[in-house]
Amino acid sequence: MANTNNQKEAAKSCMATCRSIRTSPRKLNLVAQTIRGLSAEKAVAELTFSKRRVAKVALQLLKSAIANAENNHNLNIDKLFVTEAYVGKGLVMKRMHARARGRGARILKPFSSMTVVVTERGE
Repeated sequence: MANTNNQKEAAKSCMATCRSIRTSPRKLNLVAQTIRGLSAEKAVAELTFSKRRVAKVALQLLKSAIANAENNHNLNIDKLFVTEAYVGKGLVMKRMHARARGRGARILKPFSSMTVVVTERGE
């Protein structure tokens, strides 16, 4: 019985994933925290007016998750809210920066991935 309820809940949710975002996971996680638990409409407004550069990528990802929910699963957009927004670590580009006395300093350019899950709130 519990299994069928979990399957129904899983059917009411939809996700979108973006990989290789050119920012560190720590910075991207700050953006993910702002939208976690909000309704889809409020989350879009929050990301639209955010001053962070990576918020534009997060906004595209959220809109993609909403579009997936509407087109693929026939969910109501007005009842959607962000259930999960989590960030993962990606590859790290390693570069060198010339320093004094023939030495070199390492420059790390990290990438990250982000996943957004939206769920239809049953009322």
